[in-house]
Amino acid sequence: MMFWRSVVFKLWFTFLLLISIVLFILTVMLLEYFQQYHSDQTKKGLENTATKISAILSKHQTEAGVEIAWDLLDDEMGATIIRSSDKVILSPKGQVTKLSPHYLMQNKKLSDAISKGKTKVITIKDPINDRDQLVIVGTPLIESGKSSGAVYIYQSLKVLNETKNSTTKFIVLAAVIAIVLTTIFAFFLLTRITAPLRKMREAAFELAKGNFDTKVPIMAQDEIGELAIAFNNMAKRLNFNINALSEEKEQLGNILSGMADGVITFNKNGSLLITNPPAERFLQHWHYEQSDHAKEGQVPTKVKELFLLAITTGEEQIDEIKLQGRYWVVIVSPLYNKEFIRGAIAVIRDMTEERKLDKLRIDFIANVSHELRTPISMLQGYSEAIVDDIAGSEAEKKEMAQIIYDESVRMGKLVNELLDLARMEAEHVDLLKEEVEISSFLQKVSRKFNALAKEKNISLIVDSPSVAQAFYMDPDRMEQVLTNVIDNCIRHTPIKGKVAIDCKVDSSGVTWTIEDTGIGISEEDLPFVFERFYKADKARTRGNSGTGLGLAIAKNIVEAHHGHISVHSKVGSGTTFLIYLPRILE
Repeated sequence: MMFWRSVVFKLWFTFLLLISIVLFILTVMLLEYFQQYHSDQTKKGLENTATKISAILSKHQTEAGVEIAWDLLDDEMGATIIRSSDKVILSPKGQVTKLSPHYLMQNKKLSDAISKGKTKVITIKDPINDRDQLVIVGTPLIESGKSSGAVYIYQSLKVLNETKNSTTKFIVLAAVIAIVLTTIFAFFLLTRITAPLRKMREAAFELAKGNFDTKVPIMAQDEIGELAIAFNNMAKRLNFNINALSEEKEQLGNILSGMADGVITFNKNGSLLITNPPAERFLQHWHYEQSDHAKEGQVPTKVKELFLLAITTGEEQIDEIKLQGRYWVVIVSPLYNKEFIRGAIAVIRDMTEERKLDKLRIDFIANVSHELRTPISMLQGYSEAIVDDIAGSEAEKKEMAQIIYDESVRMGKLVNELLDLARMEAEHVDLLKEEVEISSFLQKVSRKFNALAKEKNISLIVDSPSVAQAFYMDPDRMEQVLTNVIDNCIRHTPIKGKVAIDCKVDSSGVTWTIEDTGIGISEEDLPFVFERFYKADKARTRGNSGTGLGLAIAKNIVEAHHGHISVHSKVGSGTTFLIYLPRILE
């Protein structure tokens, strides 16, 4: 900070200005007083001298009287005696300008007063030097009881001006000394005052930086000391409040971060204030869907509409939004500052799982009913035909019995798969793990589909590790997984299509990639691929269409191996399944 902006400079300048004004006024008054005093004294002295000379000359009309009169003059005085006989006598003394008798006699003020027998004192400019002034005293000369002339005594005020200049120099010198002493005293005093103020300023800057443990030393018990005590108490209280606010903010942040629901707060203008991770994921889904058209800080139009309704009506607003195949319920409520609405809060709940479970529940009942209705109807129909002797020959009865057997086997397989799936989801599956050579294992699984691939004119490409590598897993269960996945890929790949199976083994585990060039899976069906009774064929045709439990069982088997299975697909571009098993030492 610049010195002339500091408190020390301002107070010092104030003291200096005050002292300068006082000294200036005092100097003017003293000089005026001295000038007036010396002028009056000079006039009185000249008047007395002129009166004495006139009296002496009245008594002693000879040259002796003149000599006595000259003795009354000092070196700064001049005198002129004019007698009625036109005799003019000039004083031999005096260093002042000699005034001509004619000039003195022509002065109206002097001549009028002398003619009336009075003594007159006037002040004029020095005819020779305009910068100086002369004081002239004229008194009548009385000889033998009659006025016989006049006595003029004059003195220059140059001496008075020199005295005035000397006095001025003395006062200026005194003023300079006073200013120097005042400056020293002021800086000493102000240092004692501003030192604690500087400490407080530094402490205030520390507080502004966030260092709330700063304390100001108490250097005195005066008002500044009390200010330091108040400052320390303020810093202590502020530190306490900031810590409390930080704890509350951290607690609120933890609560918001730990919430499963998304939370967005808006101000009254609709600008975003606070979001938590689930809300940010919701906004990311929307931004991704909008591509480059969405700007930072924007929210879906539906959320904006709900916000405006909540602000306008002061009531809670609820609606559902679908983004990227997920379902979100948005609840917007107004926030109040006493009786005024200051913003709104939006709670965003991901209802995808609930909608998914609802769909699965409905589909499960429909699928189980569908899968069981057909074989049960066939069992019932053919058994009634046998009971009613509709079959005319043993061959027909045997054929009907075979159909009844096949359908019962199909029902048994469906029930067993449901039981296996239930046990797996309850984590009651037992894995019989052993060391398996991956290359030969994959060749064994792929050979089962050579005939089916050839029949459908589909290229089945297998890329297995060239070096024999063993992996610890349950071979029967993993064969079941790969069989289900490869079978799905072949069934949904058109003629002259391609199914590629790739296997990689490294230090982290084994990865199978099964990729086809089939019809693909729609975006809305993609989340349900590994759910029970999922079928890409919505008509649920029988035969090779399966029960829809294969991929659900495959997912549970892979997860039992602590791995994961995923699928990527686009309609018309094929489907890719990725199966990964980590290498776990047991």
